[in-house]
Amino acid sequence: MKYYIKQKVFSFKDQFVVKNEAEQDAYYVEGKLFTLGSKLHIFNTDDEEVLYVEQKVWRFLPEFEIYQKGKLVATVKKEFRFFKNDYSIIGPDWNIEGSVMAHNYVIKEREKVVAEISKEWLSWGDSYVIDIQNNDQRELLLGAVIVIDCVISANRNQGASS
Repeated sequence: MKYYIKQKVFSFKDQFVVKNEAEQDAYYVEGKLFTLGSKLHIFNTDDEEVLYVEQKVWRFLPEFEIYQKGKLVATVKKEFRFFKNDYSIIGPDWNIEGSVMAHNYVIKEREKVVAEISKEWLSWGDSYVIDIQNNDQRELLLGAVIVIDCVISANRNQGASS
């Protein structure tokens, strides 16, 4: 299943939509402002919260916990590395290969690709596509990708304002 996320809409203070292959709304993401650490709520089209994401505060590099039905299911961390991918997903047995900054990477589970993330040139505006191979994990995979993109976007915004 493919999902589309519009570029440059991410911010922890905004709301945005994740579209499906038919370019219909599939998920809604809301960020919380004025809290200690960023918080995201991801809802399905029935207004049911499917994921809650909370930033861990007092960390040198960004770290986020992803909760599903109140249970911690994954942690996404930005790592300080020179020659390797600089994000890790802890919880599921996933690793990231490729260029996260260019929206051209895969998430693998034991060497099997579970999601491909790529720039989509001829789609719903300037967007990137998340092609999820395992539908059972689609929400958690979407959550991890959204967190990574929000961190990238926040870093770009900080760089532009300095």
